[in-house]
Amino acid sequence: MSAKQIDTLLDLWATTLIKHNDAPPFANHRDMYATINATPLSNTPWKSFTLCYNRAKPEQDILPWMDGQYDVWYRDPLEMMCSILANCAFDGGIDDKTVVSVTTGQTKYHPLYLSIGNLHNSVQQAHCNGVVLIGFLVIPKLYGFGLYIADYPEQILLSGVVQNWCPHCLGHRKDLDGSQPCLHQCEAHTKLLVKQLTYKQAWDEYGIIANLILLSLDILHQIIKGTFKDHLVDWVGEYLLITHGTHCAAEIMDDIDRRIAAVAPFTGLQHFPDGQGFRQWTGDDSKALMKVYLAVIEGHVPQDVVCTFSAFLEFCYTVRHEALTEDDLVKLQDALDRFHQYREIFKTIGVVSTFSLPRQHSLCHYILLIRLFGAPNSLCSSITESKHIKAVKEPWCQSSRFDALGQMLLTNQCLDKLAAARVDFEARGMLHGSCLSNALGELWRCCPGHLCIDEPQNHSVEVDAGEIIDGPAVESHVGLALTPHILELGLPHLPFMIQEFIHNQHYSKDANPPEFDLATAQVFLGNLTIFNSAAALFHAPSDLSGMEGMRHEHIWATPSWRIGEPRHDCIFVNMGVDFNSPMNGLAVARVLCFFSFNYWISYYPCAIVHWYSYVHEEHDPDTGMYVVMPATTGDDIPDISIIHINCIFCAAHLIPVYGPDFIPKISPHNSYDMFDSYYVNRYADHHAFEIA
Repeated sequence: MSAKQIDTLLDLWATTLIKHNDAPPFANHRDMYATINATPLSNTPWKSFTLCYNRAKPEQDILPWMDGQYDVWYRDPLEMMCSILANCAFDGGIDDKTVVSVTTGQTKYHPLYLSIGNLHNSVQQAHCNGVVLIGFLVIPKLYGFGLYIADYPEQILLSGVVQNWCPHCLGHRKDLDGSQPCLHQCEAHTKLLVKQLTYKQAWDEYGIIANLILLSLDILHQIIKGTFKDHLVDWVGEYLLITHGTHCAAEIMDDIDRRIAAVAPFTGLQHFPDGQGFRQWTGDDSKALMKVYLAVIEGHVPQDVVCTFSAFLEFCYTVRHEALTEDDLVKLQDALDRFHQYREIFKTIGVVSTFSLPRQHSLCHYILLIRLFGAPNSLCSSITESKHIKAVKEPWCQSSRFDALGQMLLTNQCLDKLAAARVDFEARGMLHGSCLSNALGELWRCCPGHLCIDEPQNHSVEVDAGEIIDGPAVESHVGLALTPHILELGLPHLPFMIQEFIHNQHYSKDANPPEFDLATAQVFLGNLTIFNSAAALFHAPSDLSGMEGMRHEHIWATPSWRIGEPRHDCIFVNMGVDFNSPMNGLAVARVLCFFSFNYWISYYPCAIVHWYSYVHEEHDPDTGMYVVMPATTGDDIPDISIIHINCIFCAAHLIPVYGPDFIPKISPHNSYDMFDSYYVNRYADHHAFEIA
């Protein structure tokens, strides 16, 4: 917010307080800035020095950078690491061994970020200042600091490796994935080569032009944007052109786009109304498409292509686990071996002539680097890119654009002080509740017995996006939304279903409950309260989550989603350890409605669900996903029943088994009504991958 906007807001605030003979806490923007600057927390100052080239210069063709002067702005890295360690919000989220990670950005200024390697992945995933800005390097070359997180172009710049060579190993650029394992780069070997060989020999034979530095993994650019989007997705398009010709390939691509557009909504899942036909891909686009792409191309591509994507996705999602065990590393190697095996179809058909692709080749180094530096879930440039928006892009936009760097430094200083102050205030118990709840509480103390406070902590917000929750870790909890509504259910047997539900609840703890008998069952004549959603709180540390790995999302069963068509989400239902299910006691169902009622002294929050049955007891061998179909009773009537809301584990996402046939244009909200069988989408998010 600009200074002028702050002044306007404070003036409006002051106007509302005149009648109370009161005033806002700040007179104007200068007063507010002075208060922030006076905060003693996070007080590491910015310092600077100037660099220039002072070696011998050539007699002619002097490079411009040799005559320039370059400012370096920095904050003491040791003090910044101390501020991370002193952050009480990270209590319990730091181990006792530290590896320093340094990340860079390729802009006019080179922003330099720092983190400590013993922060738990849940802390990094929460984006809670676990990565801090320590410098702006306005220089054309970067020097070694520690473990770097960077994209491939930045990696070769930092490590002094020639384009198309690997910065991690000695594999030749023409055969990076050769049959023989390659030796890994080491500093002593690199220095020896630079010393003994001519520059041309080092360049041509080893792809080396400078000394080695330590480089981390980069899931976003190496796996998601590199291997998935730039390689595999493009290869599918090339395969269709080579195999079917331009006209038929275009028709198939149009059908794939219709399939993508028809995928049912799910919390956090991006909707592609036009399929994959957008002008500019972003990292978020690639992540979103990864969640549905395997299911939508199945039927239009050969089995080996499907298996290629399945193996790749298994590698990608496994490597994103919060913590990795030896068994996980075995699974990673198996997935990588299958990926290398099945991708050969693209070479056989003529789509590619070589797999010597540095980003794709980097997958071979993940297991070793995981052993060296731990699970790479937090070592990903997506976290630093998120930090880059707050630390560089937004401060730049808020600056006057003239000598912007100084203004950007002040903005970052203020943001750090505000973040540190918030943590300190919360630790002192100063930010619990809200202004409204505090005022109502004061009235309650003044007038006891005349006022009731009901301000839920997790308010139901009608948006289709998961929320990060800071709170204690629990496996799963589901509660009905706050706002009930009226709905005609159209279920003539609902009274009998409620009677059976009450019977089952009454005898839920009985080892040998009596069978339900409608003639003797207790009659329910009360009212039902209908809800359009339920809020699920669950532990998902591998996804973006709070400090304890908690996430919050909504499960919808509404007659009109965003003033449009009905939406009825699917769920995983916990049936208990004795239930015969391929997914460890989890069943799949679709929610028709949420409701609650009171019976005698008991309150029952419930859901009416349509059950799905497993087509096979094992994963589909090609896609690696379970296949389910809507369940029916013996007379082909949909299998519908009432369950207690406590049985719901979390939301589930299903994608139709499209098969080889072309489909018409289908609304996403009709997707669950149009097909005979569905994949249980284990790639909807990392939580689904772990349980499905």
